[in-house]
Amino acid sequence: MALPYLEGVLGFMIMLYIFETYLDIRQHGALKLPSLPKQLEGVVIKEKFEKSRAYGLDKRFISFSSHFHFVHEAVTIVMDIAVLYFGIIPWFWKKSGDFVSCIGLNAENEIIHTLSFLGGVLVWSQLTELPFSLYSTFVIEARHGFNKQTIWLFFRDLFKGICLSILLGPPIVAALITIVHKGGPYLAIYLWAFMFGLSILMLNLYPVLIAPLFNKFTPLPDGMLREKIEKLAASLNFPLKKLFVVDGSTRSSHSNAYMYGFFKNKRIVLYDTLIQQCKNDDEIVAVIGHELGHWKLKHTVYTFITVQILSFLQFGGYTLVRNSKDLFQSFGFNTQPVLIGLIIFQHTVIPVHHLVNLGLNLVTRAFEFQADAFAKKLGYGNSLRAGLVKLQEENLSAMNTDPWYSAYHYSHPPLVERLTALQEPDSKKED
Repeated sequence: MALPYLEGVLGFMIMLYIFETYLDIRQHGALKLPSLPKQLEGVVIKEKFEKSRAYGLDKRFISFSSHFHFVHEAVTIVMDIAVLYFGIIPWFWKKSGDFVSCIGLNAENEIIHTLSFLGGVLVWSQLTELPFSLYSTFVIEARHGFNKQTIWLFFRDLFKGICLSILLGPPIVAALITIVHKGGPYLAIYLWAFMFGLSILMLNLYPVLIAPLFNKFTPLPDGMLREKIEKLAASLNFPLKKLFVVDGSTRSSHSNAYMYGFFKNKRIVLYDTLIQQCKNDDEIVAVIGHELGHWKLKHTVYTFITVQILSFLQFGGYTLVRNSKDLFQSFGFNTQPVLIGLIIFQHTVIPVHHLVNLGLNLVTRAFEFQADAFAKKLGYGNSLRAGLVKLQEENLSAMNTDPWYSAYHYSHPPLVERLTALQEPDSKKED
């Protein structure tokens, strides 16, 4: 007797939706609290707190705009369930094969058939997500002063993203299908090796070739800020090759900073909005000190290795079920295309994915505390506290967070927890 794979997947999707909605309701209650957490009283400007409450409620909960998050999630779950329950995926797979035949190509060629299928999925996903993206960007983000992009820039970015998908997708899909057909008993190893090589390639190409298609990167001008960052990097033997400012303000007033690069070719990128918002250079340097803490403590290496292990285990699981006729038939397929097998497998291991993501969140939150402590040991404790508060205020991030919601969704600890950790006794020796 065939196992009810499809019914199991649908049941878990519904239970997960109910659970996440419950967490959203809990967070809704936290956002509605009229006062700051005790630890933030006198630290966060009251006006910024009120604005962050309004932004959080508007973005996620409170009118269509007031129920934007709930509407989006409800529409998404209904569509996902309908697609699976009514057999739309196998129907669309058949139609994509018919389309290939109509234009004179060989529908028996799995690579061509798969690309036709993915092309239709791309069009469908863009059409269904576009109204929500437009509303989020030009209504909610604009209402709270974050959106800076024009409608022309929005659609230009969308067009560039689609073009990149069309350019990069076919060779990757062709390679995956070929590997699966020829992989034999070592398929999991070959799939992992291919994705490992692809991830290394993209980590190198993205900042150099892809990111500049969307943003302008310019060297940070000479001055005190550049000198302080270079001095800090040199003191830690961080191989800083380039220090950039990215024009994030052309799209949003949200701020951030990050670093990237392998081995002796490290680069740091500052959002121009971060420089504008943090008038004190030491606050920016403290934020960079936190990021360098991740590097010095090898958090990026540990994270990369963990991802590779999980990727290998995932491909190993896929190889165990890829030839299961019962699994494919449960989802309405009489054939066993490679891409469909990957999609079905992803659906069947959703519970595992969520447990793994929860575990990774716990680890990355611990890493954040460690990086904060590292910056504090460098003597930037007070500056980091001020910088974190400034980023929280300027980005209108939630000041009150429900502990369950935070543990499930946040990869970074809430501001209250980070400030509390930074105020440990040894902070008295600083600055």
